[in-house]
Amino acid sequence: MSNDSQGSVKGEAAIMPSPSVPASSQGPPLSPSSTSKPPELPDELVQAGWSKCWSRRENRPYYFNRFTNQSLWEVPVLGQHDVISDPLGLNAAPAEGGEGNLGNGQRKRRSSEEQGAGPNSFKRAKVEPTTPISPSTPGVKPWISAPEDKQAPPATPTTPSPAPAPYRPAVIYWDLDIQTNAVIRERPPANHLPPHPEIELQRAQLVTKLRQHYHELCHQREGIDPPRESFNRWLLERKVIDKGHDPLLPSDCDPVISPSMFREVMNDIPIRLSRIKYKEEARKLLFKYAEAAKKMIDSRNASPESRKVVKWNAEDTMSWLRRDHSASKEDYMDRLEHLRQQCGPHVTAVAKDSVEGICSKIYQLSAEYSRRLRQTHLSLLQDPPTDACASPPQSRLVYCYPVRLALPSPPLPRVELHFENDVACLRFRGEMVKVNRGHFSKLELLYRYSCIDDPRFEKFLSRVWCLLKRYQVMFGSGANEGTGLQGALPVTVFEALNRQFGVSFECFASPLNCYFKQFSSAFPDIDGFFGSRGPFLSFCPVSGSFEANPPFCEELMDAMVTHFEELLGQSSEPLSFIVFVPEWRDPVTPALTRMEGSRFLRHQLSVPAYEHEYRSGSQHLCKRDEMYYRAVHGTAVLFLQNDAGFAKWAPTPERLAELTAAYRPSPSTPSTLSSPGPAHTAPGERDSTPKAADRPQSAVMSPGGHDNNNNSNSNSNSSSNSSSSPGDKMAAV
Repeated sequence: MSNDSQGSVKGEAAIMPSPSVPASSQGPPLSPSSTSKPPELPDELVQAGWSKCWSRRENRPYYFNRFTNQSLWEVPVLGQHDVISDPLGLNAAPAEGGEGNLGNGQRKRRSSEEQGAGPNSFKRAKVEPTTPISPSTPGVKPWISAPEDKQAPPATPTTPSPAPAPYRPAVIYWDLDIQTNAVIRERPPANHLPPHPEIELQRAQLVTKLRQHYHELCHQREGIDPPRESFNRWLLERKVIDKGHDPLLPSDCDPVISPSMFREVMNDIPIRLSRIKYKEEARKLLFKYAEAAKKMIDSRNASPESRKVVKWNAEDTMSWLRRDHSASKEDYMDRLEHLRQQCGPHVTAVAKDSVEGICSKIYQLSAEYSRRLRQTHLSLLQDPPTDACASPPQSRLVYCYPVRLALPSPPLPRVELHFENDVACLRFRGEMVKVNRGHFSKLELLYRYSCIDDPRFEKFLSRVWCLLKRYQVMFGSGANEGTGLQGALPVTVFEALNRQFGVSFECFASPLNCYFKQFSSAFPDIDGFFGSRGPFLSFCPVSGSFEANPPFCEELMDAMVTHFEELLGQSSEPLSFIVFVPEWRDPVTPALTRMEGSRFLRHQLSVPAYEHEYRSGSQHLCKRDEMYYRAVHGTAVLFLQNDAGFAKWAPTPERLAELTAAYRPSPSTPSTLSSPGPAHTAPGERDSTPKAADRPQSAVMSPGGHDNNNNSNSNSNSSSNSSSSPGDKMAAV
């Protein structure tokens, strides 16, 4: 991302300040300034920012660089690597003394950490990982310290010791070296407000408060618990059509009543239908449904005809239960299905106004919270944005690059970092977020490749905290809540896609679960610092090979298909989309039907249920033995390509054979975790998935992206509550 001075596109190369920049533009040094004596250094070192200072505590001189904030006891070597003028360490001079056995790679990653522990060093050579990081300590990165640092003897400036190797994950689930083949038209910087921990913390509190309001409204008005994950899917469905400013809270949607939330709440009325294993459970559920339907129709303003139909069916069911004790589980299930068909329309009619009131109230609160957040956010900015004229469309074709922000980032507050075993813990104002150390290293690499306004990593921890907090809030805080909202394809599948079909871009992903460094994601304001190209439905590639693994939401999937067909129809360059969706046939999802009938469909294959696996959506926190889970439903893989794309990446039998083989799970993969089942199941064998007749056709809407989010990982005792598509996947919008 970028500030105003970095609005022009510079590819993916970071713009590094030159050592010749005046010291005033770099900020005041953090070590004592040099004495009034003239510098006793060669002119070349003085021009490079070095000055000779005096340490009162050690009673000897040391050397300080005002550009890089480095402190050395020995006379610096001209040309030796520093993080500002030589970020890749290509021009590093051979180290002297005890560092002669170190390679450039180690010096590159430990530029500031390798310095002595003198009084004027802003970082000790062997730092404890609990050191707080703030803008007052630029360049300090204790997360690179290896765990064995604690056992090493403390280093002194006079006896330098080799720097420990940077942390390397035992297993890597990404390949950030793959370059993109996605070509887009050059675009101006985005007008999103830059992220800030204060705002992110306030947003988290307001979203939690909104969830509580939703829970209370469902209890007070309908006497039910909110359907599982329904609030998360409401965020997804709303942001598909939202035109408001907040990245998470919807504030400008039409219609106001959410079809997703309305369907899910209505589906749990009068009671929630749960999975049934035994005959006695089926009998009890049938009785509870009949009793709740009768009670509801008596307490609401229902028509005489509705009262008559519901009461007669409820009393008939209760009478049958009292006299027939030899019925089987199937008999109870059939009776429950019949009762729902008879009473369902009448119950829906009397509850309609109340449920619409719930949806409207939650939306209005969200809009109010969004306005409040924006006012607070604007007050933190040094240069509040002004209404600008729309930028003219660009014609220059370039390789895709991360989202850049037009507004400069304000100074960010301190975020503390420490490690607990293999988990990185970041704390701000008592709020802690966690990520395993391997994914923390991944975020550092993505940030290094994509961020151009923070070469010293001064704002890195603050932005990582905002990123983790944003996704944590989006998924919810309940037990196992949201873990199924961002699953991912296996690494072997990504490797096959890249090798055989040239795939280098994910249409729906996040910095936490992406495989490539090129991806579209939900939150461009924060994800852009880590490589996101922005929401997918506002991303218009001219050519390239893409993988699309969309969240299972009708509105999003329909919009995705519409976007694919528009792009394929407009471009004569090679363009290919390989789409992974659940193969639900009872009832079939509209998006799957549209893709199967598309003129751009070149091939379609089906991967059977239980014969393939997916990577967990909580991969940045879960244990290694919980990383993969088997899919309990089939997956349809569809190849949508224009003529040039088909000629370049044709799904030949050889390529398809390798892709299918890559999908086969390893024998050691545990299969205890499952993904949600199909959209239509028998009553009593689901939580609350409605039948096809209960599912209204939704209008096509447009969202943004979040890929690698496939085949939700949900508990076996609760299935999806979404009537649109039970896969719990959160989209980028």
